[in-house]
Amino acid sequence: MLRSLTPTQPLPSLHRLYSMTQHQRFTTALLHPRYWLTWSGLGLLWLLVQLPYPLIAIIGRGAGRTSRRFLARREQIARRNIALCFPQLSAQKREELISENFASLGMALLETGMAWFWSEKRLRRWFSVDGLQNLADAQHNNRGVLVIGVHFMSLELGGRIMGICKPMMAVYRRHNSPLLEWAQTKGRMRSNKGMIDRRHLKEMVNVLKQGEAVWFAPDQDYGPKGSCFAPFFAVPNAATTNGTYVLSRLSHAAMLTITMVRKTGNKGYQLVIEPELLDYPASDEVAAATWMNKIIEREIMRAPEQYLWVHRRFKTRPGGSASLYI
Repeated sequence: MLRSLTPTQPLPSLHRLYSMTQHQRFTTALLHPRYWLTWSGLGLLWLLVQLPYPLIAIIGRGAGRTSRRFLARREQIARRNIALCFPQLSAQKREELISENFASLGMALLETGMAWFWSEKRLRRWFSVDGLQNLADAQHNNRGVLVIGVHFMSLELGGRIMGICKPMMAVYRRHNSPLLEWAQTKGRMRSNKGMIDRRHLKEMVNVLKQGEAVWFAPDQDYGPKGSCFAPFFAVPNAATTNGTYVLSRLSHAAMLTITMVRKTGNKGYQLVIEPELLDYPASDEVAAATWMNKIIEREIMRAPEQYLWVHRRFKTRPGGSASLYI
């Protein structure tokens, strides 16, 4: 698919690309009884996020810590990931990190409700931005910008807040539930331009060439296809997507990181936009993956307790290697 993309190929209109997600229309099929439980959950989530934010934070953190009793497998994954990435931490420090990570997991659910249901006016009361000029500088002369993100627990809310500051495109994976796909699309489109399926690299390149900012998160294990192995924290061979490498070579877009973390003391959120990333090793995919993983590590260390450690980051292993999760 990517080989067919040439510099002389006409670019599709942004209107057609946005229509991939912008027109996820509500249909009466979503009122079928099979979705009633999901509707009830969405209604409860809407009610909860009408509470004052400090109370939302208390409920979210408490629910997250309680969830450890029912998410034993996810706790094991988080424990293993943290042990692999931070072997220097004491047992006590690891336990504290896991506890805070599950508190963050509980917050993530309510932050999803905030992202989908809060007004822009209410959201603006609870976040600050550092480095917005860096994004403007990177987009100078209508240059496309590949925004490098990481999977913090507050990711859904971070996307909404990024859109308030500067509407952009985002790469995502469609939800298996049609109702939740409709709900998340409606919520995300409140402040952004559109979303692109993560499998559609050609569309990502096209919109970057048209000067758009596109959010892309290369920090997860997407399997062996389209990946190479590079160091990540203390793990020498972590499967790392080559998506960033391909997008950079085909679009010649600028690259920078945007990260949102929670402030301490239930004081809201801080969105950090770093200056354009320079000296990207675009001639070698392994060197590029190694370089990018260092950037991702830097962003994670802003608030490691808020990162998605419950994902099996190291599930793909070099040929013949034993699983790290046994």
